Amino acid sequence: MRIDLTFLPALAATFMLVFARIGAMVMLMPTFGESNIPTRVKLSIALLLTLIMLPLHRSAYQIDMSSLTPLLVLMLQEIAVGIVLGATARVTLSALQVAGAVIAQQLGLGFVSAVDPTQGQQGVVVGNFLTMLGVTLLFATDMHYLVIQALSDSYKVFAPGELLHTGDVAALATKAFAAAFKLGLQLSAPFLVFGLVFNIGLGVLARLMPQMQVYFVGVPLSIVIGFIVLAVVLTTMMGAFLGYFGGVMHDLMPR
Repeated sequence: MRIDLTFLPALAATFMLVFARIGAMVMLMPTFGESNIPTRVKLSIALLLTLIMLPLHRSAYQIDMSSLTPLLVLMLQEIAVGIVLGATARVTLSALQVAGAVIAQQLGLGFVSAVDPTQGQQGVVVGNFLTMLGVTLLFATDMHYLVIQALSDSYKVFAPGELLHTGDVAALATKAFAAAFKLGLQLSAPFLVFGLVFNIGLGVLARLMPQMQVYFVGVPLSIVIGFIVLAVVLTTMMGAFLGYFGGVMHDLMPR
């Protein structure tokens, strides 16, 4: 009895190519790619997703084992695709940081910063809170499955071996950044209105009562009222964010 093992090198090369795309995406995408998650856990997630995706998309790869150069070029293309997909999801989550920065500025908490556990860098406290809440809701509502589905459908949008169209990638990046900034301002719109009205009121009060220390009265009052407004609109804010995140993931899936 003779067992044919000549397919193993091509299978191993295909596995590495699939892992290159998935590993690059897992490194950047929210929920799985946070800086506080150990590297071994990220690698385990990437390997598990690779084992799931490999049987589904193995036929999409045309492997030529006679030369190493085409394999290296194909691997670089797969890494680039993974980076594009992961960065798009990451920029989507950054809308909460934009909203948090604007809200903190309006409440007088712009100078209060702490380490963002998801990024490992300094950020305003309100932005860190919204980001952690957004990540939690993505898992609680099973929205992270949309990321995995978008990864699977990416083989239809970015077929292995095809050159990436830099114009399309640039347009996708520009659209993602613009949409994230726009959503951040939309989420913080109630606080922009509150800050405008409140500061106008303080200005009028300072003119009517010059002897009054408006700053020492206005800052605590601004924080208290701002947190009340945040508690009222928080559910609507996070619902809008989840809808936006789901829309971005569906845009990455072919119709």
